[in-house]
Amino acid sequence: AWLFVALYMIFLYAPREETMGDVQRIFYIHVPSAITAFLAYLIVALGSVVYLAKRSAVWDELAHAAAEVGFIFCTCVLVTGPLWAKPAWGIWWTWDARLTLTFLLWRLYVAYLMLRNYLINPGRAASLCAVVGIIGFVDVLIDYMAIRWWRTQHPQPVIAGGSDSGLDPRMWVALLVTWGAFLCLFSYLMRQYLRLAAMRREVANLRRAARMKLFLINI
Repeated sequence: AWLFVALYMIFLYAPREETMGDVQRIFYIHVPSAITAFLAYLIVALGSVVYLAKRSAVWDELAHAAAEVGFIFCTCVLVTGPLWAKPAWGIWWTWDARLTLTFLLWRLYVAYLMLRNYLINPGRAASLCAVVGIIGFVDVLIDYMAIRWWRTQHPQPVIAGGSDSGLDPRMWVALLVTWGAFLCLFSYLMRQYLRLAAMRREVANLRRAARMKLFLINI
């Protein structure tokens, strides 16, 4: 329901941008997707740090869930970005600092998930993924500051970018409603993944108990 409200806010409530026209409405999907992807990597990093400190499977599962869901939002950023860039800049892609760092972040998400799937030893996979998760959050911080530190093709920040930046009040409302919907979706997907992880743990414990019982019977 919240996503439907967000669509209304994007296409009917928010005013038409004077320079770019209706194509600017991609902003309301592109920016919340990016913020949510960054938030996901923050959770990945926090879960990874605590896992390395305590070796708790719960924190590892939290980091894994955030990586799985964050990958979706990061992919959305890389899809909506070129769709907006072509009419706005005349090109689909350019290797400037912001775009390159975001692509690197997406590759780190891919590397994290590939390590999960291809390493046989679960403990080793969790440790290596924790390192990738921490490194990835460093990329998030640099990515966020890129357009402030360097001159890039990507526009300068319109949110918290200084006295000359800002949005129309109705644009702010549309942006916040859309981000709220994305956070709701993010939370829902995270919760579903964590429930699935708990079920997998339970199944693994039942299998171990069944093997032990069979072993004792054979003895």
